Amino acid sequence: MVNRTALITGGAAGLGKKTAIHLAEKGYNLAINYRTSNREAESLADYISSAFGTKIILAQGDVSVREDCEAVVSRVLGELPSIDILIHNAGPFIHDRKRMTDYSFDEWNAIVAGNLSSAFYLSKLLLPQMRENGWGRIIALGFDRVETAPGWIYRSAFAAAKTGLASLTRTIALEEASNGITANMVCPGDITAEWKEKGIDEAARSKGANAPVGRNGTGEDIARVIGFLADEKSDFITGSIIPITGGLDVLGKIQRIE
Repeated sequence: MVNRTALITGGAAGLGKKTAIHLAEKGYNLAINYRTSNREAESLADYISSAFGTKIILAQGDVSVREDCEAVVSRVLGELPSIDILIHNAGPFIHDRKRMTDYSFDEWNAIVAGNLSSAFYLSKLLLPQMRENGWGRIIALGFDRVETAPGWIYRSAFAAAKTGLASLTRTIALEEASNGITANMVCPGDITAEWKEKGIDEAARSKGANAPVGRNGTGEDIARVIGFLADEKSDFITGSIIPITGGLDVLGKIQRIE
């Protein structure tokens, strides 16, 4: 494999961490972006360096801020020749259930900037180099059925931002196809906090499955698909929005007014 570098936003914990470990196993260099999770990021870097010997760079920054995105890219390119794969995992989310009119202006702007504008900032910064190299991968994270522009009760800001991100991802796929660059979206199902950093074998041994397939979803399920999309031979897959839900109707499960 050509020695590629993957930048993972929000990569210090959860799905981002599991993806980082999976890509390290495959031999990719890694740039892990984080906002406040210093201890988790340093622990992950120590583990990956000792376990796999791959190059890993930590790049602190809030990707909802353009200047921070510029600083993150500059930090990585100061030590590595290119960023070949962008995995836009960071996605701020307000857990409180609230109607659209109950969002403050600042809350709305933070959710949209963190989920949508951040992808624009980083893609704009990275695409010119990807074009020059004739190769690149952009992989965003969404939610089940995002491509249908569904309503999501009490999650208006997040749903609107991710729906916009789905359209942006497909637009990039069309605009950059001739440049050897693919853009796809991976949509995790109902993977709860403790399972984001766990593996498939552990899920197979557990009880209380939340999906029709009979086990819980894990970070490994997501990381394996991201790794597949990043592969050299996955160039025919672009503009795709891929649900990874174990057959669970995620939105149907939560569309309740209480």
